[in-house]
Amino acid sequence: MDTVVNKYRLYWSLQIGGWMLYAFIQIVSSFLATVGGVAPRRIIFLLAEAILCLLVSHFFRSFLIRWKWLYFPMPKLIPSVLMAVFVMGIIVYFLRIPVNLLLGRLFDPIIAFDPSQILGQSFFYTILFFLWALFYFIYHYFDRYNKSLKYEASMIEIELNNLKSQLNPHFIFNALNSIRALVDENPSKSKQAINQLSNILRNSLASDKKGLTKFDDELRIVKDYLGLESIRFEERLKTEFDIHPLSYGFLVPPLMIQTLVENGIKHGISKLTKGGMIQVKTYVDNERMKIHIRNTGHLVNGAKRTKTGLGLKNTIQRLKLIYGDEASFRIVNENDNFVLTEIIIPQQITYESINRG
Repeated sequence: MDTVVNKYRLYWSLQIGGWMLYAFIQIVSSFLATVGGVAPRRIIFLLAEAILCLLVSHFFRSFLIRWKWLYFPMPKLIPSVLMAVFVMGIIVYFLRIPVNLLLGRLFDPIIAFDPSQILGQSFFYTILFFLWALFYFIYHYFDRYNKSLKYEASMIEIELNNLKSQLNPHFIFNALNSIRALVDENPSKSKQAINQLSNILRNSLASDKKGLTKFDDELRIVKDYLGLESIRFEERLKTEFDIHPLSYGFLVPPLMIQTLVENGIKHGISKLTKGGMIQVKTYVDNERMKIHIRNTGHLVNGAKRTKTGLGLKNTIQRLKLIYGDEASFRIVNENDNFVLTEIIIPQQITYESINRG
Protein backbone atom coordinates (compact mmCIF):
# COMPACT_ATOMS: atom_id res chain seq x y z
CA MET A 1 0.00 0.00 0.00
CA ASP A 2 2.86 2.38 0.83
CA THR A 3 4.35 1.76 -2.61
CA VAL A 4 1.06 2.71 -4.28
CA VAL A 5 0.74 5.87 -2.19
CA ASN A 6 4.33 6.90 -2.92
CA LYS A 7 3.85 6.37 -6.65
CA TYR A 8 0.64 8.39 -6.59
CA ARG A 9 2.40 11.24 -4.80
CA LEU A 10 5.28 11.09 -7.27
CA TYR A 11 2.83 11.18 -10.17
CA TRP A 12 1.06 14.30 -8.90
CA SER A 13 4.33 15.98 -8.01
CA LEU A 14 5.64 15.46 -11.54
CA GLN A 15 2.27 16.27 -13.10
CA ILE A 16 1.75 19.57 -11.29
CA GLY A 17 5.43 20.51 -11.33
CA GLY A 18 5.81 19.73 -15.04
CA TRP A 19 2.79 21.72 -16.23
CA MET A 20 3.60 24.64 -13.92
CA LEU A 21 7.09 24.66 -15.41
CA TYR A 22 5.49 24.80 -18.85
CA ALA A 23 3.34 27.77 -17.72
CA PHE A 24 6.41 29.50 -16.29
CA ILE A 25 8.35 29.07 -19.54
CA GLN A 26 5.38 30.44 -21.51
CA ILE A 27 5.09 33.46 -19.22
CA VAL A 28 8.82 34.21 -19.37
CA SER A 29 8.76 33.86 -23.16
CA SER A 30 5.85 36.30 -23.33
CA PHE A 31 7.78 38.83 -21.24
CA LEU A 32 10.81 38.50 -23.51
CA ALA A 33 8.74 38.79 -26.68
CA THR A 34 6.46 41.66 -25.59
CA VAL A 35 7.56 45.27 -25.32
CA GLY A 36 6.06 47.01 -22.33
CA GLY A 37 5.31 43.92 -20.27
CA VAL A 38 2.62 41.26 -20.26
CA ALA A 39 -0.98 41.95 -19.24
CA PRO A 40 -2.16 40.12 -16.10
CA ARG A 41 -4.99 38.46 -18.03
CA ARG A 42 -2.41 36.99 -20.41
CA ILE A 43 -0.62 35.43 -17.44
CA ILE A 44 -3.94 34.07 -16.16
CA PHE A 45 -4.65 32.64 -19.62
CA LEU A 46 -1.29 30.84 -19.71
CA LEU A 47 -1.87 29.41 -16.23
CA ALA A 48 -5.35 28.28 -17.27
CA GLU A 49 -3.87 26.67 -20.39
CA ALA A 50 -1.41 24.70 -18.23
CA ILE A 51 -4.26 23.55 -15.99
CA LEU A 52 -6.23 22.40 -19.04
CA CYS A 53 -3.22 20.42 -20.21
CA LEU A 54 -2.87 18.90 -16.74
CA LEU A 55 -6.51 17.82 -16.68
CA VAL A 56 -6.46 16.39 -20.21
CA SER A 57 -3.23 14.47 -19.58
CA HIS A 58 -4.61 13.13 -16.29
CA PHE A 59 -7.73 11.93 -18.10
CA PHE A 60 -5.45 10.27 -20.66
CA ARG A 61 -3.55 8.52 -17.86
CA SER A 62 -6.84 7.17 -16.44
CA PHE A 63 -7.73 5.97 -19.93
CA LEU A 64 -4.33 4.22 -20.27
CA ILE A 65 -4.81 2.40 -16.99
CA ARG A 66 -8.44 1.50 -17.65
CA TRP A 67 -7.73 -0.01 -21.06
CA LYS A 68 -4.28 -1.44 -20.13
CA TRP A 69 -2.31 0.40 -22.82
CA LEU A 70 0.87 -0.28 -20.86
CA TYR A 71 0.60 -3.89 -21.96
CA PHE A 72 0.02 -3.19 -25.64
CA PRO A 73 2.62 -4.59 -28.04
CA MET A 74 4.73 -1.88 -29.65
CA PRO A 75 3.15 -2.14 -33.15
CA LYS A 76 -0.25 -1.46 -31.58
CA LEU A 77 0.92 1.04 -28.96
CA ILE A 78 2.71 3.55 -31.23
CA PRO A 79 -0.19 4.37 -33.62
CA SER A 80 -2.64 4.38 -30.69
CA VAL A 81 -0.55 6.92 -28.77
CA LEU A 82 0.02 9.11 -31.85
CA MET A 83 -3.71 9.23 -32.53
CA ALA A 84 -4.51 9.91 -28.88
CA VAL A 85 -2.05 12.80 -28.45
CA PHE A 86 -3.32 14.41 -31.67
CA VAL A 87 -6.91 14.25 -30.38
CA MET A 88 -5.75 15.66 -27.04
CA GLY A 89 -4.05 18.52 -28.87
CA ILE A 90 -7.28 19.41 -30.68
CA ILE A 91 -9.28 19.17 -27.44
CA VAL A 92 -6.98 21.58 -25.61
CA TYR A 93 -7.03 23.97 -28.56
CA PHE A 94 -10.82 24.26 -28.49
CA LEU A 95 -10.95 24.40 -24.67
CA ARG A 96 -8.78 27.53 -24.88
CA ILE A 97 -11.50 29.41 -26.79
CA PRO A 98 -14.04 29.78 -23.92
CA VAL A 99 -11.17 30.70 -21.58
CA ASN A 100 -10.17 33.39 -24.07
CA LEU A 101 -13.73 34.77 -24.16
CA LEU A 102 -13.96 34.85 -20.36
CA LEU A 103 -10.73 36.84 -20.14
CA GLY A 104 -11.85 39.42 -22.68
CA ARG A 105 -10.78 38.11 -26.08
CA LEU A 106 -7.02 37.87 -26.01
CA PHE A 107 -7.28 36.66 -29.60
CA ASP A 108 -9.96 36.90 -32.27
CA PRO A 109 -12.41 33.94 -31.96
CA ILE A 110 -13.09 34.06 -35.69
CA ILE A 111 -9.41 33.56 -36.51
CA ALA A 112 -9.36 30.75 -33.95
CA PHE A 113 -11.62 28.67 -36.22
CA ASP A 114 -9.37 29.05 -39.25
CA PRO A 115 -8.29 25.50 -40.33
CA SER A 116 -4.61 26.43 -40.61
CA GLN A 117 -4.70 28.01 -37.17
CA ILE A 118 -6.39 24.95 -35.68
CA LEU A 119 -3.94 22.56 -37.30
CA GLY A 120 -0.83 24.58 -36.41
CA GLN A 121 -1.71 25.22 -32.78
CA SER A 122 -3.09 21.71 -32.26
CA PHE A 123 0.17 20.32 -33.61
CA PHE A 124 2.03 22.29 -30.94
CA TYR A 125 -0.09 20.74 -28.19
CA THR A 126 0.26 17.34 -29.86
CA ILE A 127 4.04 17.64 -29.47
CA LEU A 128 3.59 18.52 -25.78
CA PHE A 129 1.35 15.54 -25.10
CA PHE A 130 3.61 13.24 -27.10
CA LEU A 131 6.52 14.24 -24.86
CA TRP A 132 4.29 13.69 -21.82
CA ALA A 133 3.31 10.22 -23.08
CA LEU A 134 6.91 9.39 -23.96
CA PHE A 135 8.07 10.25 -20.44
CA TYR A 136 5.14 8.33 -18.91
CA PHE A 137 5.80 5.14 -20.87
CA ILE A 138 9.57 5.32 -20.36
CA TYR A 139 9.05 5.64 -16.60
CA HIS A 140 6.75 2.61 -16.50
CA TYR A 141 9.06 0.63 -18.74
CA PHE A 142 11.97 1.11 -16.33
CA ASP A 143 9.70 0.50 -13.36
CA ARG A 144 8.64 -2.86 -14.78
CA TYR A 145 12.23 -3.63 -15.78
CA ASN A 146 13.40 -2.97 -12.22
CA LYS A 147 10.66 -5.25 -10.88
CA SER A 148 11.78 -7.91 -13.32
CA LEU A 149 15.39 -7.61 -12.13
CA LYS A 150 14.27 -7.73 -8.52
CA TYR A 151 12.20 -10.80 -9.24
CA GLU A 152 15.02 -12.60 -11.03
CA ALA A 153 17.52 -11.70 -8.31
CA SER A 154 15.24 -13.21 -5.68
CA MET A 155 14.20 -16.30 -7.61
CA ILE A 156 17.30 -18.36 -6.78
CA GLU A 157 16.86 -17.93 -3.04
CA ILE A 158 13.10 -18.41 -3.26
CA GLU A 159 13.33 -21.56 -5.35
CA LEU A 160 15.92 -23.08 -3.04
CA ASN A 161 13.56 -22.48 -0.14
CA ASN A 162 10.70 -23.84 -2.20
CA LEU A 163 12.57 -27.08 -2.78
CA LYS A 164 13.15 -27.38 0.95
CA SER A 165 9.52 -26.70 1.82
CA GLN A 166 7.79 -28.47 -1.06
CA LEU A 167 9.91 -31.48 -1.88
CA ASN A 168 11.20 -32.24 1.58
CA PRO A 169 12.84 -35.62 2.14
CA HIS A 170 9.97 -36.75 4.39
CA PHE A 171 7.45 -36.42 1.58
CA ILE A 172 9.64 -38.33 -0.90
CA PHE A 173 10.44 -40.98 1.72
CA ASN A 174 6.75 -41.44 2.61
CA ALA A 175 5.74 -41.54 -1.07
CA LEU A 176 8.34 -44.20 -1.91
CA ASN A 177 7.33 -46.29 1.10
CA SER A 178 3.68 -46.07 0.09
CA ILE A 179 4.53 -47.12 -3.47
CA ARG A 180 6.67 -50.02 -2.23
CA ALA A 181 3.76 -51.29 -0.14
CA LEU A 182 1.51 -51.18 -3.21
CA VAL A 183 3.82 -53.03 -5.57
CA ASP A 184 2.72 -56.49 -4.46
CA GLU A 185 -0.88 -55.88 -3.43
CA ASN A 186 -1.94 -53.46 -6.20
CA PRO A 187 0.56 -53.20 -9.09
CA SER A 188 -1.66 -50.99 -11.29
CA LYS A 189 -2.15 -48.48 -8.48
CA SER A 190 1.58 -48.51 -7.73
CA LYS A 191 2.30 -47.72 -11.38
CA GLN A 192 -0.12 -44.80 -11.18
CA ALA A 193 1.58 -43.60 -8.00
CA ILE A 194 5.00 -43.74 -9.66
CA ASN A 195 3.67 -41.59 -12.51
CA GLN A 196 2.25 -39.11 -10.02
CA LEU A 197 5.54 -38.82 -8.15
CA SER A 198 7.39 -38.48 -11.44
CA ASN A 199 5.11 -35.63 -12.51
CA ILE A 200 5.65 -33.80 -9.23
CA LEU A 201 9.43 -34.18 -9.38
CA ARG A 202 9.60 -33.08 -13.02
CA ASN A 203 7.46 -29.99 -12.45
CA SER A 204 9.37 -29.08 -9.30
CA LEU A 205 12.70 -29.22 -11.09
CA ALA A 206 11.30 -27.17 -14.00
CA SER A 207 9.65 -24.55 -11.79
CA ASP A 208 12.85 -22.48 -11.43
CA LYS A 209 12.79 -21.83 -15.18
CA LYS A 210 9.45 -20.06 -15.27
CA GLY A 211 7.75 -17.45 -13.17
CA LEU A 212 4.18 -18.50 -13.93
CA THR A 213 2.43 -21.65 -15.09
CA LYS A 214 -1.02 -22.50 -16.39
CA PHE A 215 -3.60 -23.04 -13.69
CA ASP A 216 -4.54 -26.34 -15.36
CA ASP A 217 -0.95 -27.64 -14.98
CA GLU A 218 -0.80 -26.54 -11.36
CA LEU A 219 -4.11 -28.22 -10.60
CA ARG A 220 -2.83 -31.45 -12.15
CA ILE A 221 0.18 -31.40 -9.79
CA VAL A 222 -2.11 -30.80 -6.81
CA LYS A 223 -4.20 -33.84 -7.77
CA ASP A 224 -1.07 -35.96 -8.24
CA TYR A 225 0.18 -34.86 -4.82
CA LEU A 226 -3.14 -35.64 -3.14
CA GLY A 227 -3.24 -38.97 -4.97
CA LEU A 228 0.07 -39.93 -3.36
CA GLU A 229 -0.99 -38.70 0.07
CA SER A 230 -4.26 -40.62 -0.14
CA ILE A 231 -2.21 -43.84 -0.33
CA ARG A 232 -0.57 -42.96 2.98
CA PHE A 233 -3.66 -41.61 4.78
CA GLU A 234 -6.17 -43.96 3.11
CA GLU A 235 -9.67 -43.20 4.46
CA ARG A 236 -8.35 -40.43 6.70
CA LEU A 237 -7.92 -38.06 3.74
CA LYS A 238 -10.89 -36.82 1.73
CA THR A 239 -10.52 -34.39 -1.16
CA GLU A 240 -12.92 -32.10 -2.95
CA PHE A 241 -12.49 -29.80 -5.96
CA ASP A 242 -14.85 -27.04 -7.13
CA ILE A 243 -13.15 -25.20 -10.00
CA HIS A 244 -14.71 -22.26 -11.82
CA PRO A 245 -14.48 -22.80 -15.62
CA LEU A 246 -12.80 -19.42 -16.17
CA SER A 247 -9.97 -20.39 -13.81
CA TYR A 248 -8.20 -22.20 -16.63
CA GLY A 249 -7.48 -18.87 -18.32
CA PHE A 250 -5.25 -17.76 -15.43
CA LEU A 251 -1.55 -18.15 -14.76
CA VAL A 252 -0.27 -18.91 -11.24
CA PRO A 253 3.15 -19.23 -9.60
CA PRO A 254 4.24 -22.87 -10.03
CA LEU A 255 3.74 -25.20 -7.04
CA MET A 256 2.03 -22.42 -5.07
CA ILE A 257 -1.29 -24.22 -4.61
CA GLN A 258 0.48 -27.54 -4.03
CA THR A 259 2.54 -25.92 -1.26
CA LEU A 260 -0.60 -24.65 0.48
CA VAL A 261 -2.36 -27.99 0.13
CA GLU A 262 0.68 -29.73 1.61
CA ASN A 263 0.68 -27.15 4.38
CA GLY A 264 -2.93 -28.05 5.21
CA ILE A 265 -2.15 -31.74 5.38
CA LYS A 266 1.06 -31.34 7.37
CA HIS A 267 -0.26 -28.92 9.99
CA GLY A 268 -3.92 -29.94 9.99
CA ILE A 269 -5.04 -33.35 8.83
CA SER A 270 -1.90 -35.31 9.79
CA LYS A 271 -2.35 -34.21 13.42
CA LEU A 272 -5.93 -35.48 13.61
CA THR A 273 -6.65 -39.11 14.52
CA LYS A 274 -9.69 -39.23 12.24
CA GLY A 275 -8.01 -37.24 9.50
CA GLY A 276 -10.05 -34.72 7.54
CA MET A 277 -10.76 -33.01 4.26
CA ILE A 278 -8.85 -30.84 1.78
CA GLN A 279 -11.02 -28.68 -0.44
CA VAL A 280 -9.76 -26.59 -3.36
CA LYS A 281 -12.29 -24.10 -4.72
CA THR A 282 -11.93 -21.17 -7.14
CA TYR A 283 -14.06 -18.16 -7.98
CA VAL A 284 -13.57 -15.79 -10.91
CA ASP A 285 -15.02 -12.29 -11.01
CA ASN A 286 -13.94 -9.10 -12.78
CA GLU A 287 -10.71 -10.63 -14.14
CA ARG A 288 -9.62 -11.77 -10.70
CA MET A 289 -9.41 -15.33 -9.39
CA LYS A 290 -10.00 -16.19 -5.76
CA ILE A 291 -8.49 -19.51 -4.64
CA HIS A 292 -9.83 -21.08 -1.44
CA ILE A 293 -8.00 -23.99 0.16
CA ARG A 294 -9.81 -25.44 3.17
CA ASN A 295 -8.43 -28.08 5.45
CA THR A 296 -9.66 -29.70 8.59
CA GLY A 297 -7.72 -28.28 11.52
CA HIS A 298 -7.31 -25.17 13.62
CA LEU A 299 -4.99 -22.19 13.94
CA VAL A 300 -4.01 -20.99 17.40
CA ASN A 301 -4.20 -17.17 17.74
CA GLY A 302 -4.10 -16.85 13.94
CA ALA A 303 -0.91 -18.89 13.66
CA LYS A 304 -0.02 -22.53 13.20
CA ARG A 305 0.66 -24.76 16.13
CA THR A 306 4.19 -24.88 14.79
CA LYS A 307 6.35 -22.09 13.42
CA THR A 308 5.29 -20.64 10.07
CA GLY A 309 7.03 -22.73 7.43
CA LEU A 310 9.05 -21.60 4.47
CA GLY A 311 6.13 -22.51 2.20
CA LEU A 312 3.88 -19.71 3.45
CA LYS A 313 6.69 -17.17 3.54
CA ASN A 314 7.67 -18.04 -0.01
CA THR A 315 4.08 -17.84 -1.19
CA ILE A 316 3.63 -14.34 0.24
CA GLN A 317 6.97 -13.19 -1.15
CA ARG A 318 6.33 -14.60 -4.62
CA LEU A 319 2.87 -13.01 -4.79
CA LYS A 320 4.36 -9.66 -3.79
CA LEU A 321 7.15 -9.85 -6.35
CA ILE A 322 4.96 -11.00 -9.23
CA TYR A 323 1.73 -9.08 -8.65
CA GLY A 324 2.73 -6.23 -6.35
CA ASP A 325 -0.30 -4.91 -4.49
CA GLU A 326 -2.76 -6.51 -6.92
CA ALA A 327 -2.68 -9.89 -5.14
CA SER A 328 -3.63 -10.77 -1.58
CA PHE A 329 -3.07 -13.68 0.81
CA ARG A 330 -4.64 -14.63 4.12
CA ILE A 331 -5.01 -17.70 6.32
CA VAL A 332 -7.70 -17.78 9.01
CA ASN A 333 -9.91 -20.06 11.07
CA GLU A 334 -13.14 -20.27 9.10
CA ASN A 335 -14.82 -22.00 12.03
CA ASP A 336 -13.86 -24.43 14.79
CA ASN A 337 -13.16 -27.23 12.36
CA PHE A 338 -11.68 -25.67 9.21
CA VAL A 339 -8.75 -23.45 8.27
CA LEU A 340 -9.21 -21.27 5.19
CA THR A 341 -6.27 -20.17 3.04
CA GLU A 342 -7.27 -17.55 0.48
CA ILE A 343 -5.30 -16.15 -2.45
CA ILE A 344 -6.62 -13.52 -4.86
CA ILE A 345 -4.69 -12.85 -8.07
CA PRO A 346 -5.40 -10.73 -11.17
CA GLN A 347 -5.63 -12.21 -14.65
CA GLN A 348 -3.38 -9.46 -16.05
CA ILE A 349 0.02 -9.74 -14.38
CA THR A 350 1.98 -6.69 -13.40
CA TYR A 351 4.62 -7.12 -16.08
CA GLU A 352 4.95 -9.36 -19.09
CA SER A 353 8.61 -10.29 -18.92
CA ILE A 354 8.13 -12.69 -16.01
CA ASN A 355 7.91 -15.73 -18.26
CA ARG A 356 10.80 -14.86 -20.54
CA GLY A 357 12.42 -18.20 -19.79
